[in-house]
Amino acid sequence: MSELQDLAALIRANTPLVVVETPDEPRVVELFRQSLQQVWRALYRWTITEGLRRLDLDGESETDTAPDASNTLAAIRDAQQRGIYLLLDFHPYLGYAGTQRQLRDLIQRRHSLPHVIVLVGHKVELPADLEAMAVRFRPRLPDADALLKLVREEATLYQQEHGGRRVEADADAVRQIVRNLQGLSLGDARRITRQLIHVDGALGHDDLPALAKLKFELLNKSGHLHYEYDTAGFADVAGARRLKRWIEQRRRVFVEGDGPPGLDPPKGVLLLGVQGCGKSLLAKAIAGGLQVPLVRLDFGTLYDKYHGETERNLREAIASTEQLAPCVLWIDEIEKGLASSGDSDGGVSRRVLGFLLTWMAERKSKVFLVATANQVHDLPPELLRKGRFDETFFVDLPTAEVRAEVFSVHLARRGFALADFDLPGLAAEAEGFSGAEIEQAIVAALYAAHAAGAPLSQPMVVESLRDTRPLSVMMREQVDALRNWASDRTVPAD
Repeated sequence: MSELQDLAALIRANTPLVVVETPDEPRVVELFRQSLQQVWRALYRWTITEGLRRLDLDGESETDTAPDASNTLAAIRDAQQRGIYLLLDFHPYLGYAGTQRQLRDLIQRRHSLPHVIVLVGHKVELPADLEAMAVRFRPRLPDADALLKLVREEATLYQQEHGGRRVEADADAVRQIVRNLQGLSLGDARRITRQLIHVDGALGHDDLPALAKLKFELLNKSGHLHYEYDTAGFADVAGARRLKRWIEQRRRVFVEGDGPPGLDPPKGVLLLGVQGCGKSLLAKAIAGGLQVPLVRLDFGTLYDKYHGETERNLREAIASTEQLAPCVLWIDEIEKGLASSGDSDGGVSRRVLGFLLTWMAERKSKVFLVATANQVHDLPPELLRKGRFDETFFVDLPTAEVRAEVFSVHLARRGFALADFDLPGLAAEAEGFSGAEIEQAIVAALYAAHAAGAPLSQPMVVESLRDTRPLSVMMREQVDALRNWASDRTVPAD
């Protein structure tokens, strides 16, 4: 059934107490107005500042009732016809025993007609005995058609306010803007659209990053998510050819949802590998390759000493992420957030893992999960089984060809001419080095060149490499064990 039909069914059934949690009060009032076309009732709205006002007549009409909560409930009890009463921000007054008793009498239809009482607020918390009697109605978020209509309305309004100057709009960009506005209420979507238009009087592809940032700042109330403003492109990542091709094959299905019947959209990947070999950079590049925002979940901020708070924090973070969809959710070093020693944490890690696994299996939103891990043996077996992730990629130490590519990326980024360096020779000197270690060797050579007052040269970089002991040497046993484990259990990223 549609949202309006669901609401009409509640009214037709004379549901005594309905709770609507929303910041968008005008939309709720309008929704109840529309419901009168299917089932007629007298419709009233109450606020502490204006008291009761009747809404189903032409215009609004005030009542003679004083605006305080007790008198309002008494007026509802004495009403001579069935009505719908929208009580806005009424729940704080239920802290008084007398007000609770009055409302309970109305719900139980003691000396009153079968009214429908609706408590509307941003967050409505009821006493336990009233909660048991309430039905919670959640307004659906606007669909693509409603959002496109909103964008057109705002463009028309801008034109009227600026002497007939039309908004320059790219049709493809508008479609992407509408897609990215999904998950927001009409009020929030309208504010963001208005801000985008009023910046330069246009809607184009350059508005998409700003839209993503505004949407994130609006939804990330908990602070457990971090918006990664600087995502990378695949051109910034050396190697990983197999992973890049895998992402490119799935980009259109993930973003536009135009896959053939039976083809499920991609859900995510697990990136295992040696430290410093570019797993974090790949997570950013995946978001860049899919052309969607990247948000990082910080497991460390989720854990709370109070019972149940950690799980609630995770639920809120996941809910915010789903509202940001389409996006990439990056969980860095996931093993540190899920590993536990028996019941030493009171079972919190197990409950967090259980919720995460359920969400991974059942989610319908366009959230692509990228999890990175260094210590595979610390990962719970349930997370590794097939079906949790679409694929598990192993990011190994770079080959000679990839090492030469890493040198070219970092030297070019710092403005050096690649023709001045023997890249294959540097790659040979850097055998066993990770990408991060190669970058740091270049940085060390730059410091040496600066101290000597000389330009950076091939010998300086070679000397820097020879002065460094890479992780593959310092932790040879652990690195070799990880590479051996992954050799026949994972897909090489390169």
